[in-house]
Amino acid sequence: MRRWSTFVLAALLLMIAPQIQAQAQDKYPNRPIKVIVPYAPGGATDIVARIIGDEVQKITGQGFVVINKPGANGLLAIEEMVKSPPDGYTLMLGNVSTNAITPIIYAKKMNLNYTKSVVAVTRLVDVPAFLLVTAANGFAPKTVKEFTDYVKAKPGTLRYGTVGIGSYPHYDMAYFLKRAGDLNVASLPNKAGAAGVIQDMLRGDAQATFLNVASTGGQVQAGKLRALAVVNRERLKDYPDVPTMQEAGFADVGTVAWQALFAPAGTPTPVLEALYHAVNLALEEPATVAKFKQQYFNVVPNKSLEQAQSWLAEEMAHWEKITTAVNIEVGQ
Repeated sequence: MRRWSTFVLAALLLMIAPQIQAQAQDKYPNRPIKVIVPYAPGGATDIVARIIGDEVQKITGQGFVVINKPGANGLLAIEEMVKSPPDGYTLMLGNVSTNAITPIIYAKKMNLNYTKSVVAVTRLVDVPAFLLVTAANGFAPKTVKEFTDYVKAKPGTLRYGTVGIGSYPHYDMAYFLKRAGDLNVASLPNKAGAAGVIQDMLRGDAQATFLNVASTGGQVQAGKLRALAVVNRERLKDYPDVPTMQEAGFADVGTVAWQALFAPAGTPTPVLEALYHAVNLALEEPATVAKFKQQYFNVVPNKSLEQAQSWLAEEMAHWEKITTAVNIEVGQ
């Protein structure tokens, strides 16, 4: 009887061994994850990807390989991700410009249906921004009201800096000027991004802009740029005298620019859930929180995978409203 039991057990093990092996191989992730970033190294999105990647790699034991693919306002990165197998091994880490505005204003350039081709895994962080004016050439305004009064008194004489035509700071300033009474200020795009806009501001070639706090805080503290307001839910601890846009009378103006993780539609739900869980564990790590705090980034993950989808839909609806209200010629 004992020999027969042993024989049956051995036979059963032989039968289920392939299934056990297959399940072990199917465990996600079991190889490195490629994450496409639609910008060059060193910017906010790249920084977020690398901070998150370090922790996800520790949690999963698999690599989190950042691939920088700048260009075409994020279209190149989106299309590369969507064309990849929907298996959780090719993702995209993008922001409000690339993953909410670009799919709307460059819809004719896209070779795909964005809402049917891309799913959100989770929002990661958002980034406070300043409404700034230059301190060069004795530019006087020190409050939002003083700035709008100055523009009304001297229409058409000022320029505002943007990191690119159709970027969220471009829309933020255009919408602010519209809300303040259709103020007449010309835009000055700079292809060098935030660094280029800062130089324009320091020289006084541009007199105003919206830029994130991490990029401009040093210049504000040095007195070379002047923060009129902060786009955030509350005042910043290090800048207690700078009011929020809401306090300045423009509650719905300005973008707390988010960074989020995306995957191709069709990625199996268990894979997305595993990914969501690993990323949220990474966001809870004290070391991760500390690194983001140094950059003035707020850690703001979605509460669930399902809520990430509804959040993205709400963002798309919001930017449909803004891009309709503000006419910016972006070309196609």
